This record gives sequence, C-alpha cells and structure tokens, in this order.
Amino acid sequence: VAADVVTSQSRGAASLHTVQSAANWRAVLAGLPDPHVLQSWEWGEIKAQTGWHAEHFILGTPQKPTAAFQFLWREPVPGLPLRIGYIPKGPTLDWTNLALVDQTLAHIEQVAQARNCILVKIDPDVREDSSAGRMVLHALQRRDWLYSNEQIQFKNTAFTDLSVGEETLLEGMKSKWRYNIRLAGKRGITVRCGSNADLPGFYRLYAATGARDGFLVRPFDYYRTTWETFLHAEAAPDNPAGGALLLAEHGDEDAPLAGLFLFRYGTRSWYFYGASSDRRRRDMPNYLLQWAAMQWALAQGCTTYDWWGAPADLDDADDGMQGVWQFKQGFGAEFQPHVGAWDYVISPVAYRALTESLPYILAGMRRLR
Repeated sequence: VAADVVTSQSRGAASLHTVQSAANWRAVLAGLPDPHVLQSWEWGEIKAQTGWHAEHFILGTPQKPTAAFQFLWREPVPGLPLRIGYIPKGPTLDWTNLALVDQTLAHIEQVAQARNCILVKIDPDVREDSSAGRMVLHALQRRDWLYSNEQIQFKNTAFTDLSVGEETLLEGMKSKWRYNIRLAGKRGITVRCGSNADLPGFYRLYAATGARDGFLVRPFDYYRTTWETFLHAEAAPDNPAGGALLLAEHGDEDAPLAGLFLFRYGTRSWYFYGASSDRRRRDMPNYLLQWAAMQWALAQGCTTYDWWGAPADLDDADDGMQGVWQFKQGFGAEFQPHVGAWDYVISPVAYRALTESLPYILAGMRRLR
C-alpha cells in the first residue's frame, strides 16, 4: 500500500490508518478474507452522491493490514446535528480472530465518537450458525452493541457454490428448473449482456416489477449511478469490482422480458436487482436468465453466487420472501442465516428519538438499493 495511507490513531497494539485512494483500498482488500462488494471503493463513491461521506480505515500496518472498514456517515435530518455511521457488510477481517475482532470494534466505536455520530451500525458478513458467528455475537454483546430493529440489508441470504462447475450446478437443481431452462431456449428466449444504453429500458421494467410486486422503486438517476459505476468498473483492467446487466429477450418482442443486474468483487458475485414482465412468462425467461447469470459469474472467475435475500424465518409461512426463496432453492441455493445488523449507541437520548419518533428516516435507508 502506497504513501497515501495516513496514521490517524492508535489503540493498544493495533494502529488505525486512513486510506485515500481507490488503488490502495483495492490492494488492502485483496489481502483480506472475502471482502464484500458493499465495502468496495465504488460503493463508497456511489453513496457519496446520495448524501453520505465515505472514509476508509485499516488496522495493522500499511504494509500488512489486518482489518479494514469503509465508514459511511451522514446527517439524516438536514440542519440537525445528528449523524449516523454505517459500515455495510463490514468490517473486513478474519472473524475467527477474537482479539482482532475486539480491537476492530473498539476502533469503530472510536471513529464514530470522533465524528459525533449518535450511533454506528454494522452488519458483519458472517454466518450466524458458524463458530465465528457465535463468537462475533458474543463479542458484540459484551461490548454493549444492540441488535438493530432496522436491518438495512437483508439479514439472511441464499448462496450457491459456483466452484463445483456447470455440470454439478445443473445436477444440483430441481428437475423442473433444469426443464424450464431448456424450455426457455427452445421457445426462442435468449440472454445478452446489456450496456449503458439499455439502462433506461431495464429501469422501466424494474419500475413495473416494483409496482406489481409492491416494493419501493427510487428515481432512475439513483440506479443509473450505481449501474453505470459497476459497468465502468467491469470494463477497467485489473479492477476486482465489476458488474453486468443481463437481459432475457425474444425475437418477437420489442422490449426485454426479464433482466437482472449482477455485481462482483474478487471471486464473489451478487444478484442485486431483478425485473420481469408479464409477457411470455410461460416461456420461462427468468430461469434461463438466472442460469446465464451464474455462467457469467463463472466466466469472470467467481466461485460464489449470492442471491441477496432470504426469509428472516424459514418456518414463517407469512414471510414475504418465501416465494422468492422457493425460486432460489430450486436452483440449488443454500439458506444462510447471518448475524444481522448491530448498533453501537453513543447518544442514547438521540438514538431513542431516531428509532422511536423518526422511524421513517431509517426506513428510508433500508437495503440502500
């Protein structure tokens, strides 16, 4: 890591440094285990255009970082001195190292206090049912972090291991899913990678899907910033970040039947945005689209496919994610419960006002999508 790394403070044996360039931040994450796309420099740039401030910190030494976190903060109510800190799907570190976890949490608390935040929220990318997850939960509780009622990202997810290869992936699907993939091809459905020029059409399809299925859809400019940033990153050489817009089409239709936007970072990929029309649903375009997305991720060297979202409780038949989960499960996806979002409260009075009197503010942050 080059000379733009500045020592800012020290706590015990672990010094904290700031990183001020994209290249050096990417070099830091490359040396740490399983960085998440929401900790990428690109994601910080995107959030900076929507009112957030992004800062980048490492523990250890610039030559040998041991942990890193992208710290986002903002004032949710303009004009009021109330700041919220957030580390989406971070920090990035070896979660099995209890001493390092404790040091990192201590530094996060210190950074949030120095920026006059009333709280800082993290949602570690750690499985709840793993030994590391149980250890992390204990560490958070011991340090007086609170489980958050506002889970900005999905708490749980579904996961597919791509490293097994295409043949094994197909074998792991339900037979009806394999049949539908083949059927889509026989009925003339094709899938292609889109470009910036396709983004307005994809947005129209996404907005129609939101109106039909009842989820929030923001203005086009919000998504365009995100999508264009990752398409640009994909075209840049040696960038661990990237993305693809995939569109399922039919020759007799003048608009896409379905589409999705896929993110990648390093060897990981994430299915974030999906859209579909009511046209030709019996031709199964969504099945071929998802298979094409996994093939694209494999071609980019990815070993995992994160379906981004699963029910909070698999046994809750009323959970709105149950139908989506069944679709993902048919592709062989594995349910992964995660530890969820946790808050470190610095100003209890302001925190109570924010979470009880102004819940719509945090709801507006939900899933940052």
